[in-house]
Amino acid sequence: MHTSLTAFAALLAAPLAAQIPPGVAPPPAAASAEKAEKDLQAGYVLGPDDVVEVSVLGQPEFTTRARVRANGTIQLPFIGEITVSGQTGLSLGALVTDKLRAGGYYAKPVVQIEIVSFASRYVVVLGEVGQSGLQPVDRDYRVSEVIARAGGLRESGADFVILRRATGEEMKLPFEKLAKGSLDDDPVVRAGDKIYVPAAELFYIYGQVNAPGVYPIKGAGPMTVRKALARGGGLGVSGSTGKIKLFRDGEELKVKLDDVIRAGDVVVVGERTF
Repeated sequence: MHTSLTAFAALLAAPLAAQIPPGVAPPPAAASAEKAEKDLQAGYVLGPDDVVEVSVLGQPEFTTRARVRANGTIQLPFIGEITVSGQTGLSLGALVTDKLRAGGYYAKPVVQIEIVSFASRYVVVLGEVGQSGLQPVDRDYRVSEVIARAGGLRESGADFVILRRATGEEMKLPFEKLAKGSLDDDPVVRAGDKIYVPAAELFYIYGQVNAPGVYPIKGAGPMTVRKALARGGGLGVSGSTGKIKLFRDGEELKVKLDDVIRAGDVVVVGERTF
């Protein structure tokens, strides 16, 4: 169903690992990816449609890969049907170990649990982030943490995030408050939530400015003509604040420096008369 995070973590670490001599500790990036994967495997709470692989070290006949049924169970050799919904990788390993010992199947079984596909507990991250898609939630994560796990905001992203609850409730969250505000400004996500980072609204500035081009409408407060000039690198040698025109929806407007820029506006700075 969904690609295993184990494979994803291995893909991240592979280029570095290939250069590491035997017996030498991996670099921090590779070690960090491996730790994150282990933490997720250990703490994720299983539910219907997740896929797990259960094995016993040195006993290949026991290895079983199974999808969790709607009733929260899987079928294992010797043990039969076992309820795994609500278990973590750690607690399921302990449960299987106890049942194998109690049944007399193995004296000292070393049970290994791998969650191959995370399907039941995740949030969806879409829009202008490093990597959109599904993010498994094995504990209480805040919006900022989920965005960080998705690779952070792109430069093209807006300066706010939309959180849509599975219940339909929707919140617009300024990114600055997510980063610097209190815990109340950074809500905890729940399984089934969606996080969307829209593309930033753009304006255009041309003519006698030092850095003409296309810029996002971002930052504290409204984007005024004065701020737009600053974003465009300031007036050029020949530029004049008295000869600024604004084109909006095909209509030419004369504006003042404190007038507000809207998405799609085109600001043209004319040349002053010497």
